[in-house]
Amino acid sequence: QVQLVESGGGLVQAGGSLRLSCAASGRTFSSYAMGWFRQAPGKEREFVAGISPGGSSTYYTDSVKGRFTVSRDNAKNTGFLQMNSLKPEDTALYYCAAALTASRAVPRTGREYTYWGQGTQVTVSS
Repeated sequence: QVQLVESGGGLVQAGGSLRLSCAASGRTFSSYAMGWFRQAPGKEREFVAGISPGGSSTYYTDSVKGRFTVSRDNAKNTGFLQMNSLKPEDTALYYCAAALTASRAVPRTGREYTYWGQGTQVTVSS
């Protein structure tokens, strides 16, 4: 139904910025919430940010509030995660995911997401 491909990861210095993209295939992309998760070695997968299908609602985990911005361009079937003021603790493999849900809903747990990208590595050096 939906295939997701992340891009934009890389190595950046602390305080720098990075923009992740998640390109989706499928004819009903606008019906899906898009979430971003990350997982660092030895740690649990963590919800980072999400945006509702219509783009009207967003949600961020406390550690990234004020630094990260999630957005989407439904016309281009693409979601974005703008990451500013990056910290070494942000280092992780970042995944985008899609969840079929209500227009204003922003699922926050992995189990609510059906489709997942392969991940893109973000490394922040101090």
